[in-house]
Amino acid sequence: MISRKSYNAPFVVFLIAGTVIPILSIAYYGFTNRSGEVTTENLTAIFSQNNLSALGLSLLLALISTVVCLLLAFPMAMILRGSKYGRQGFMIFVFILPMWMNFLLRTMAWRVLLERRGVINSVLAIFGLPGQELINTPAAIVLGMVYDFLPFMVLPIYNVVSKIDEHLIEAAYDLGAKKSYVYRRVILPLSLPGIVSGITMVFIPALTTFVISNMLGGGKINLIGNIIEQEFTVNSNWYLGSGLSLVMMIFILMSMLILRKFDKTGGENIL
Repeated sequence: MISRKSYNAPFVVFLIAGTVIPILSIAYYGFTNRSGEVTTENLTAIFSQNNLSALGLSLLLALISTVVCLLLAFPMAMILRGSKYGRQGFMIFVFILPMWMNFLLRTMAWRVLLERRGVINSVLAIFGLPGQELINTPAAIVLGMVYDFLPFMVLPIYNVVSKIDEHLIEAAYDLGAKKSYVYRRVILPLSLPGIVSGITMVFIPALTTFVISNMLGGGKINLIGNIIEQEFTVNSNWYLGSGLSLVMMIFILMSMLILRKFDKTGGENIL
C-alpha cells in the first residue's frame, strides 16, 4: 500500500523547486561578488542615495495605494454583504471580471486613458477644459496599483464580513448602540482578519511592482522594483539585484509580522 507520506511528495518537490532553491540562489548571489568572494556590499547598496530614494518612493506609493484600496474596499464589501444572495453572485462576477484579462493589457488600457491625447484629455477638450498631465506621474502609478490590486482587498474583507452573525449586530442596536458605534466596535473588529489579509495582498505587490511604474511612469519614475529589474535585465548584475531583493524580502517579512500582530487582536474587544 502507498503510505500517506508519499502523497506529500509532489508538494515537497514543488516547495523545494519553486521556493527553497530560488531563495538559496538569490542568497548565494546576494552575498557574493563577481569574483565569488563573500561580501555584504550588495545588501548595503540599498543605502546609496539613488536606492534609498527609490525605496522611499516605493514605500510611499505602496502605502497610499493600500490606504485607498482599503477605503474603497470596506464599503464595497459591506454593500455586497447587504445585497440579496442572487445579486451578490452577479456583483462579485462583474467585479472580478477584469481580473480575467491579462495584467499587462489592463495596465495598458489605463495608459490609453491617461496619455496626453488619450480618452480623458479628449473628453476634457470637448468641454473646452484644459488637458491634464496625467501620464508619467506618481498619481498615474497609484491609480494603476489601485485598479489592479483592489480586488485583492475587497474579496478577503467580503469573505469575512459575509460571515458576521447578524444577531451580534442586532444585539448591539437593541442595547442602544448607534450605527457608527456598531461599525467601530462590532463590525470593524470582526472584519480585522480580512482587512489584514487584504492589506498584505495589496501592500506587498505594490511595494515590489515594476511593470505598472514602467508602463504608467514612462520609465521616468524609478521604484525599487524597477532598479532590481534593471540590475537583472539591463546591467546583468545578478549579484547587486539579488542583494537588493534580499533587503526587500526583509521588508516584506517585517510587514507581515507587524500585520500578523494586529490580526491576533481582532475580535477581542467587542462591545
